[in-house]
Formats: sequence, C-alpha cells, structure tokens
Amino acid sequence: MALTLYVDTARWRAHQQTVIQQFPGIVPVCKGNGYGFGHERLAEEAARMGSDVLAVGTTYEAARMKDFFSGDLLVLTPFRRGEEPVPLPDRVIRSVSSVDGVYGLVNARVVIEVMSSMKRHGITEQDLPKLHAAIENVRLEGFAIHLPLDRTDGLDAVEEVIAWMDRLRAARLPLHTMFVSHLKAEELARLQQQFPQTRFRARIGTRLWLGDHDSTEYRGSVLDVTRVAKGDRFGYRQQKSASDGHLVVVAGGTSHGVGLEAPKALHGMMPRAKGVARAGLATVNRNLSPFVWAGKQRWFAEPPHMQVSILFVPGDVQAPQVGDELVAHLRHTTTQFDRLFDR
Repeated sequence: MALTLYVDTARWRAHQQTVIQQFPGIVPVCKGNGYGFGHERLAEEAARMGSDVLAVGTTYEAARMKDFFSGDLLVLTPFRRGEEPVPLPDRVIRSVSSVDGVYGLVNARVVIEVMSSMKRHGITEQDLPKLHAAIENVRLEGFAIHLPLDRTDGLDAVEEVIAWMDRLRAARLPLHTMFVSHLKAEELARLQQQFPQTRFRARIGTRLWLGDHDSTEYRGSVLDVTRVAKGDRFGYRQQKSASDGHLVVVAGGTSHGVGLEAPKALHGMMPRAKGVARAGLATVNRNLSPFVWAGKQRWFAEPPHMQVSILFVPGDVQAPQVGDELVAHLRHTTTQFDRLFDR
C-alpha cells in the first residue's frame, strides 16, 4: 500500500519534445526533489533527450547526479568563498554572482550570473570593469540571467536581456553564450535573431517536466476504513466526531509532503477571500485534504501523520474500500512518492 505517482510516459515525453523543439539548446533543470520524479529519473530522461548539460541546484545535488548523468552539470547556486568543499569532477560548471567569487574559482569552469530585476543575486553594471582581470584565470562558459515570472510593471523581458547584452558588449566581455530563465519561446527567438553570434540557452525545469498536468497523477492507497458515530472519540488527540461517517486511513503523510504547502502569491479579491476562509476554518481544525473521493476533496479528520492521513467521509457518502486508491492533488515539488508507475 503506497502513495504512487502514475505517469502517462508517452504523453509526458511527447510534451518534453514539444518544449525541446520550442527551445533549441535547452538546458533541463533537475533540482530539489527532481520536480517530484526524483533525480535519477530526470537524469535518465535528460540523457534520453540528448542533453549535453543538466542544471542542478547545489553542489550536493551535483555530487549525487554525477553518477546518473555523464554530461556536464551546471550548479545554479552561486559559489561563495568559505563554502563547504564538495569533491566534484571537472565536468561540473559553477555559477558565480560576484567578482570575488570568480577570483575564488581559479581554473574552474564558470557561468557568471548578472543581476536582473529579480534582485536575488548577480554582478552589477559597476562590476563589469573588474571582470576582465578576474576571468583570465577561469574557463568562462558564458553569462546568465534569471528573470522574474511576473512583470506587473510592464517591463519587457527581452528588453531586459538586451540591456544586459549591450552592457556586456560595451565592456568588451565575451558573449558567446547566454543562459536565460523564464523566457517564452518567441522571446528567445527574438533574442537569437538580434544577437546571431551569441548562443542563447534556456534553463527550464517546471515547463519541461510539469507542463502537461494531465500526464501525471498521485494516488494514495486506502489502508483502513472505520465507521464512527457522532460523538465518538478518535485519533491522537481523541477529538469527537461531529457526525456519523467513516474514518478513512490513506497512504500519504507528512513524510511524503502531504499537508505541506509552499506559500502562494495571491492576486485579486477572490483568491484572497478564499485564503482568509481557509485560514478561518483551520482555526477550528477544519483542513481540506488533497485526497479526492466521490468527486470531492475530503477533510482531514486530524492533521496528517508521518506516513498516512486520516480522512472523514460523511455518512451519506459511500465509503471507499481497503485497497482502493484515492486521487491526491499534490504539488510535485513538495511531494515524495513511495513508488513511480509508468503506464
């Protein structure tokens, strides 16, 4: 009995091919939990699609991925002096976001990140004159820019990249390769047309692996079903059942990521109102689970346990049977499955 990730493999791979065709020279990204699929599986997919570079989040991920992927590995987290040294092969490329960082990576392969409107990290325009001397002792693989997802002020993504290309060109820095993130296919094409001597490589994770929502589905196996009457006590905290119904124990708990959710940016009155409503219900221990039965998401009977969740199914709904599987609406990047099943 398990929390299973079902993958419609043919459909999933067809979507991958669509993205690859839209973004020539794509650099697949595999970081965190491997977008819900795991590092080893995505390394296999990247190799199958013929990728020469795979982007990972940290040096620790690179140390694990080197055994699964034989091409180059691009570490996205910038190098900092004093970081814990991790033994890595020469095919690992380090990102750098400061001039000091470049000086700290003598003889290494590096990609230099520039500061975008994200304002997360990157070298600034004032740093550019200092880079000439710094890059003499490294193997420069190119520059990179990480763009925001939303542009509420109307700033054009292409114009932001062009502005940086002009700055780098004016500083007489090599522009053979520019790694970009969060550009549309038509935006990438515009840049490639305007700068034919530069190779633009899109680093893509979410759109590549999770762009076709209907190609994957999580399901949790039902482990036990127990009838309860109104007023019966149950669970760790021995709270009372508010009505007649069934307690359904389903595979999938906090160790899988069930009940864990990344904060969301809310836009508009309706999403904000729903957020307030959910928060209000939570104060009286009413939390909606991700598990679906009889066409509805069912309420947690109590907070999820480490490996299972207990749901409440009201008495006027036919209860599931042991061995049934309940569809679960889970976020891939925060979920760890027990097994992956290709179908």
